[in-house]
Amino acid sequence: MRVQIVSILFAAVVFAAVFEMVRRRLLRERYALLWLAAALVLLVLAVWKELLTDVSHAAGIKTPSNAFFVIAFAFLLLLLLHFSAVVSRLADETRVLAQRLALLESREHSSNGSVAHGPLGASPEGGRRLAEPAPATRAGQPQPGS
Repeated sequence: MRVQIVSILFAAVVFAAVFEMVRRRLLRERYALLWLAAALVLLVLAVWKELLTDVSHAAGIKTPSNAFFVIAFAFLLLLLLHFSAVVSRLADETRVLAQRLALLESREHSSNGSVAHGPLGASPEGGRRLAEPAPATRAGQPQPGS
């Protein structure tokens, strides 16, 4: 009975954490659906003890509590696999976008004959182009970096 209560609390905490993260805009809704589905399955298994017992016997696991945590671990592994695929896709898209930006800057540089530094012409001097004059400093104040 104690394990069942802990399992229910675990699933409820996951539900609450996901809802709070969506509310604070820390987690997108499409990813929240995956977490909510996983928490719902765990909650159903925690509440419906006979179903968990049947699943544990079918999987060859002696105790239902161990089956619960094996299923929870399997969900986490699947979620990690999904998010690894998402991160890989985003890394590829970032690389392509960086290459396109470099090509655009190269075309801009060749058509204007101007000197561009970094992304979209930003220079190391805080985003100013080299053609712009540096801001005047007051006499007697040390220059940055001196």
